Amino acid sequence: MDRTRKKTEQQAETDRRIAQKEVLAFGTNTHFSPEELDDREVWWRSHYEQLKARGYLLRPRYSPDWVPSWKTSKKDWVECEDSKRLGFAQIIDATRISDNKVVTLKRINQTDHPHEVAIAQYFSSDGLAAQPGNHCVPIHEVFALDDDNNLVIIVMPLLRACTDPHFDTIGEGVEFFRQLFEGLHYMHKHNVAHRDCMSENIMLDPSELYPDSFHPMETNLNRNYLGYARHFTRTQRPPKYYFVDFGISRRYDPSETSPREVPIWGGDKEVPEFQNSNEPCNPFPTDVFYIGNVIRQDFIQTQRGFKFMQPLVADMIQADPAKRPTMDEVVARFDSIRRGLSAWKLRSRVVDKDEDVFERLTRTISHWTRRIGFVARGVPAVPAPRS
Repeated sequence: MDRTRKKTEQQAETDRRIAQKEVLAFGTNTHFSPEELDDREVWWRSHYEQLKARGYLLRPRYSPDWVPSWKTSKKDWVECEDSKRLGFAQIIDATRISDNKVVTLKRINQTDHPHEVAIAQYFSSDGLAAQPGNHCVPIHEVFALDDDNNLVIIVMPLLRACTDPHFDTIGEGVEFFRQLFEGLHYMHKHNVAHRDCMSENIMLDPSELYPDSFHPMETNLNRNYLGYARHFTRTQRPPKYYFVDFGISRRYDPSETSPREVPIWGGDKEVPEFQNSNEPCNPFPTDVFYIGNVIRQDFIQTQRGFKFMQPLVADMIQADPAKRPTMDEVVARFDSIRRGLSAWKLRSRVVDKDEDVFERLTRTISHWTRRIGFVARGVPAVPAPRS
């Protein structure tokens, strides 16, 4: 099926749902009218007042007194901010009342994930939080809910998917790889294996990139849901990247140089050592596979210009975990690769392999306009976030 036909059929399905005034709840096979809260949402609504008392205000949709805005306006529900549902049951955005800052709340069941809070707080501790190699998501606060001490809420910054917005230059991709390798290397030096460091668990700090923020559930729109979210390129406002979700991560004693864990499937289902065996294996080489596969899937396979990463990535995703490089070796090899790239290469445009002619023309024109300006002003070809 070609792209145009696929888009047309997707739009037809969307139009049909809108006409029926119903939507498919994320991750389910159940349809709800837009004013109905699904089970995941009901849980947050039932804790609205508790969270408000702790200093965190959920969006109007989750207030016990919520009246859908489209009921009292001339707008269709799809035009209204309060029609947007959650993406995941355990995660929601909130406004911190003390400073009006938008943050992310994550609900953690400590029986299911007994190590997550401890590992997250460890990397946010005074001795580690400010270290430049630390790319673990900062934790602002952890608290238990009044009705269940087994459930805790961790408060994090509002982050954004690591590949959104589109990478403009090869240099921007190179800086992403550097931070990715630096961050996992840092975790491994502190005897922590992430065990699920796939693309969805690598995010960026959008505070500089999106100075006016964006809507957490409709990220291409602004916070007020009234237009597109204004943003810069990563060269103009370099972001810092973070690892998130330590639900199956483990921290080991330094004496455990080769720990063994029974495989737990994360989001990436391609891990070779998990395919035909349930034998315990060392999680550190598996982490190396995960991030090598991120680069393979999100850059080498889908973008033009990243072939220089192919030899290193090929070693990182070898079927035999024992043959994969350690993160010490990955960092050293990548540094050598990076130093061998010319400024011309680093400033070249990232081209999607499925770009059509119109996209290629418009992106190339805007890219060259920016590129000339950056060279004239001496903007580095490889952006680096502010310390």
